Amino acid sequence: MKSDPKLAFIGAGSTVFMKNIIGDTLQRPALSGATIALMDINPARLEESEIVARKLVKSLGASAKVETHTDQKKALAGADFVVVAFQIGGYEPATVIDFEVPKRFGLRHTIADTLGVGGIMRGLRTVPHLWKICEDMLEVCPDAVMLQYVNPMAINTWAIAEKYPEIKQVGLCHSVQGTAEELARDLDIPIEEIRYRAAGINHMAFYLNFEHRQPDGSYSDLYPALRRGYLEGRFPKPSSWNPRCPNKVRYEMLMRLGYFVTESSEHFAEYTPYFIKDGREDLIEKFGIPLDEYPKRCIEQIERWKTQAEEYRNTDTIEVKSSREYASSIMNSVWTGEPSVIYGNVRNNQCITSLPAACAAEVPCLVDHNGIQPTHVGALPPQLTALIRTNINLQELTVAALVTENPEHVYHAAMLDPHTAAELDLGQIWDLVDQLVAAHGDWLPEWLRPKTRRKAAV
Repeated sequence: MKSDPKLAFIGAGSTVFMKNIIGDTLQRPALSGATIALMDINPARLEESEIVARKLVKSLGASAKVETHTDQKKALAGADFVVVAFQIGGYEPATVIDFEVPKRFGLRHTIADTLGVGGIMRGLRTVPHLWKICEDMLEVCPDAVMLQYVNPMAINTWAIAEKYPEIKQVGLCHSVQGTAEELARDLDIPIEEIRYRAAGINHMAFYLNFEHRQPDGSYSDLYPALRRGYLEGRFPKPSSWNPRCPNKVRYEMLMRLGYFVTESSEHFAEYTPYFIKDGREDLIEKFGIPLDEYPKRCIEQIERWKTQAEEYRNTDTIEVKSSREYASSIMNSVWTGEPSVIYGNVRNNQCITSLPAACAAEVPCLVDHNGIQPTHVGALPPQLTALIRTNINLQELTVAALVTENPEHVYHAAMLDPHTAAELDLGQIWDLVDQLVAAHGDWLPEWLRPKTRRKAAV
């Protein structure tokens, strides 16, 4: 066995995210001597990331080696771990298209990167390149573990498992641990005193238990306190990280379903048909739904990075803080055998018995020398299963479109999206997909690129 691992980072031009992952990794003694292969197709962004990575190594006194590549296969060669974080099509033109074309039909969104017509389009743009990474991995690092941070997470994870089941992969998100911290803040309870168990699909997992450790070692249910705080107007407290979204959507769903969902209110508002409705501005105001939130974040991040990049260039060392991401924990456990528990997105395989075996489920996973081992959850409460299935329908059809190269399934997926179907009729949905496909052009796979406009067979 090698004394130090190799970590390939595909999409390393995402410098801020790269900094978090590499900073976490280098703080772990067993990983501090790693070879870090940064890869990106944008040489300028790659150079910026190289500067940051080398200063991280220096700041932490680590012995890690940093390489840079614009050739993906060379970066992957001999890797033990592969972190994937990229956005095909970028903010412009792809994200702008995903927001602006639906607006022509009165269909509005908040994030549009996971579900809905935006999630479908992003999946169609993204999965073919993820498959190419899988092909390269099988050739030059077949035993590596892929740590996949790309949206739409569930579609991506499902599609990889469908076509390349031999790839060791896990889809990673910070919504489970991040939301637990938010609720702890609302409750004024240290997160270290809270125990929880969650399960579902990415961005629609629910806390099946959310409990507070008592002085005698027992645990008390925190759900009554959360419901009481919402009814009394004390929760949710103002968000320190996103003042545009007061988080009321998830508390409202807690009151209706009995369980708290792990993904943000701005996301969840567009996963269901209840909150964003044409002509119902009262709902937007009541629940504080931040329409066009993702484009606003992109613009803010682009402007913020201009200042940040200059700061990184002009300083010898960089302050390193631990993030809430699971990547370094997984790498440390696989490499050393020291066990850890993370929440990962994996092929369900009956971990959640009330969901399809082939879908991508988000469940607790044990990680050690044996790799990432999903745990058995059993059946979810029926109301949660039913709601989650409405999202799985779209994911399943998008994956079917990609695997079979059947364009009809793209239209079928859009038909079954809860938000789209609540706002548009079938003719509008068909026209919307046509316009999205035309606007994306060469960003989409060859089999889906603009063709003669389709009409419903009625």
